Amino acid sequence: MLVFNIRGENIEVTQAIRDYVEKRISKLEKYFEKDLKNTAHVNLKVYSDKQAKVEVTIPLPYLTLRAEEMSNDLYASIDLVTDKLERQIRKYKTKVNRKSREKGFKNLEFAPTQEQTDADSDNESKFQVVRTKQLALKPMDNEEAILQMDMLGHDFFIYEDAETSGINIVYRRNDGRYGLIETGEE
Repeated sequence: MLVFNIRGENIEVTQAIRDYVEKRISKLEKYFEKDLKNTAHVNLKVYSDKQAKVEVTIPLPYLTLRAEEMSNDLYASIDLVTDKLERQIRKYKTKVNRKSREKGFKNLEFAPTQEQTDADSDNESKFQVVRTKQLALKPMDNEEAILQMDMLGHDFFIYEDAETSGINIVYRRNDGRYGLIETGEE
């Protein structure tokens, strides 16, 4: 079941807009587990040049879905972002199913991720921590970690290696290829 958190910037979120967002994004619920309550964070922004931007983030226990789209029409942006989220879900599910068949997993257990928390902004040093995130690492292989990183739009991704149980980091290099940092005992 999706719970919606809809915010508007430079736009009043009317009941018609709220209903349309909920109707479109609720179609994604067929991909989620029925027992879980998931929150869809939706930001609607309208710029001075009449461009409408829609950002949607849905944190799930095993994946964070995030997409944004911009167009001249708010409703078109909502449709585009919903389509993009659905493509992400299908791509991820296909990848996970293929990997689980290859490795012989029956039921994959996904560890939930914690929401980020803002750090105290009192410290004036040049090494000030302005944001803190906590996460539970999910066992996966390099390819799945790169897929997750790309879906989130990040330049790096931390995960637990499924074979070695070590903590690894994949990152995007300046040349567009990927790098891997493996931790080990010294």
